[in-house]
Amino acid sequence: MWSLRKGEGGVIAGFDDILADHYRVRLMEMGFHPGETVSCLQAPAFGSPKVFRVSNTIFSLDDEVASHIKLESHDT
Repeated sequence: MWSLRKGEGGVIAGFDDILADHYRVRLMEMGFHPGETVSCLQAPAFGSPKVFRVSNTIFSLDDEVASHIKLESHDT
């Protein structure tokens, strides 16, 4: 998910195996479920956290977490 640019989106396919279980559980509690549509609202420079929309909620995630969320392509 980290590779998304502002205005791009996709469908959550799942999480990679490297992501710790406590992060996986917390992300799912926040709505990051397989099949949910996600879009990138802001992608600041210099590795700053990006802003994503999942359902009707907005989250800011850094690359340490967002890079472990797998996406399928989807036009938003």
